Amino acid sequence: MAGLTRIEREEPTAPAVEVARRLLDHLLTSRRLRAGDRLPPERELVETFGVGRSAVREALKSLSLLGLLEIRQGDGTYVRAATSDLLPQVLEWGLMIGDHTMDELLEARACVEVDLAELAALRRTDNDLTALESHLARMRAAHDDPDRYIVADLAFHRALAQASHNNALSGFQARLESLVAVWIKQNIRRPGEGKLAEHEAVLRAVAAKDAKGARAAMHAHMDSATRRLRANLGRV
Repeated sequence: MAGLTRIEREEPTAPAVEVARRLLDHLLTSRRLRAGDRLPPERELVETFGVGRSAVREALKSLSLLGLLEIRQGDGTYVRAATSDLLPQVLEWGLMIGDHTMDELLEARACVEVDLAELAALRRTDNDLTALESHLARMRAAHDDPDRYIVADLAFHRALAQASHNNALSGFQARLESLVAVWIKQNIRRPGEGKLAEHEAVLRAVAAKDAKGARAAMHAHMDSATRRLRANLGRV
């Protein structure tokens, strides 16, 4: 399989994960593979990567679960046709198999959220503003219910991303949020007035179409939110 390289044994990454990574890279960059094309047989992939058959099978199964490959029993493995969900799946897969720490994911989320806030201030519609106000109202109403508050909080950030009217960035924000939300739901148990005030500041700037103010307000919110999460995780 042209373009693929043998996996060195000293690499610390699990063989199946590394096989999946190399296959994914090849699927995204190869001009020879198209939707409907069949991948080389398992024995050839085993020889190409220099790993066991079980590692190859696990890698193929992982990519199949993401919708990138189709495994046809007794026939082989095929590249699936691209769909509207393909890019988000690839982004999520790249995040999951990459060597990302919690700190790196939080940093990436903060950068994306700040840019989205700025774009939302520039591009938001009246409907976008109504959605943001609705989610903020739900946050206020859930001041004594952490679970409801978190749901409304995450919904506010999704609505802000949608208000940017940039599908690529809002899709990326959704994938980052899906990973970070696990820590948020497990470790942020007190809504707090400070968190509400931070969201209100973002909303005011977006409502006023103040791009610079929205960016500054979201930067301040992300900074304090990250510090709170790190404190709850004992990573201060």
